[in-house]
Amino acid sequence: MPRKPRNLSAEEKALWNTVTRNDTPLKDRGATGPIGALTSGPKKTAPAERMAIPPFDLGAKSSTAMPRHDLAPGLTDSLDATPLRMDRKKHKRLKSGKSEPEGRIDLHGMTTERAHSALTGYIMASQARGLRTVLVITGKGRADKGHDPVPRPHGVLRHEVPRWLSLPPLAQMVLQIVPAHRRHGGSGAYYVHLARRR
Repeated sequence: MPRKPRNLSAEEKALWNTVTRNDTPLKDRGATGPIGALTSGPKKTAPAERMAIPPFDLGAKSSTAMPRHDLAPGLTDSLDATPLRMDRKKHKRLKSGKSEPEGRIDLHGMTTERAHSALTGYIMASQARGLRTVLVITGKGRADKGHDPVPRPHGVLRHEVPRWLSLPPLAQMVLQIVPAHRRHGGSGAYYVHLARRR
């Protein structure tokens, strides 16, 4: 059974009129007056027209442009985009695998904590010995075989090493990080070009 509308007292009507005195009526909602006065209800809108679907022939190309993705650039692209801080000829020789690194460290299989500590010690010792280019092997990492709907990069060390090298205390010792040539490990290793010891 529908509820019977309650009649407002004169005091409630006066309070409502005071509150709504400076209000602006919403567009297309009709005029609102003092409470108790007849007001027109909301206007009925015509049903939305159906969107027309353009004709499509089987085998024809779609004219709809696909949205561009906003994924972060890959590791190699990010490293290639960094400004060149080492000798251009040396950089070219490194990228083509024609230059042999003077030392190497293999972090493959280590935990992130152990690898970070080992890398820090090795880079500091290498610069102290006067080495200029060393090879840091991270491994490529195993692809996740799960069914995660969010794509995640595999190879934790491969992603962490460039970040570690760009942070203190190693940042001031490192001039350039270059992805290794396939003969030195390819995407599972980096050449790290060190600044001269001061």
